[in-house]
Amino acid sequence: MSFIRSLRHAVLNTLLPPACLACDTPVDADGQFCLTCFKRANFVSSPFCQLCGVPLPYASGAGRTGACIKCEAAPPPYGTARAALRYDDVAQALILPFKYADRTELARGLALLMARAGADLLAGANILVPVPLHITRLRARRYNQSALLANALSRITGLPVAPDVLIRVKATAPLAKMGLAARQAELQDAILVRPNRESLVFGKTVLLIDDVMTSGTTAEACAAALLAAGARRVNVLTAARVADPRYE
Repeated sequence: MSFIRSLRHAVLNTLLPPACLACDTPVDADGQFCLTCFKRANFVSSPFCQLCGVPLPYASGAGRTGACIKCEAAPPPYGTARAALRYDDVAQALILPFKYADRTELARGLALLMARAGADLLAGANILVPVPLHITRLRARRYNQSALLANALSRITGLPVAPDVLIRVKATAPLAKMGLAARQAELQDAILVRPNRESLVFGKTVLLIDDVMTSGTTAEACAAALLAAGARRVNVLTAARVADPRYE
């Protein structure tokens, strides 16, 4: 079986040679940057908040618990969040086409980056659950980018994925330009666990999957719903993380 997989991989690489995640430059394997893009990419590495994963400019930016100012004041319902990339020009060059321009083939490369950044979270997870889209947005886009990432991570790690555990029952307005309070109000009671899916997460460590974490409000809403359904713990893994402007 391993020989067949290796042969299939070799054939695919011959027909569709791996290209840089951010440009068309040939690379050795999927999920890699070319040298130029690698130098420009900002991987999230220490120091970062030990709870929400937001990049910090220096180690002393965290408090006594290793958390950022926001998490020290109000710890999130999820346990730990991690991201592969800081959400900058390079990350946008990957994620925006993936999310809005049908570049669904980018899911595997992004998932490989996420698997490296979130290795500990994946090792401790029982199940992968993607952040949901409202049905109207799903119909317009035709796919849920978070579910594609979760499926790609499932193929890499062997972890089961439950794409329909969470449901967004409210068609929320775009959150990008909202402040924290407005985001929280908009997401109030917007995300629930499907009534017939509680058993899939009950007593389990759930790894919530999304493309980008901005303020963390969506992740918090999802985590609260999963915990209310009986999940033992919820962690979060995303492709990219928006920096807190207070640390810029």
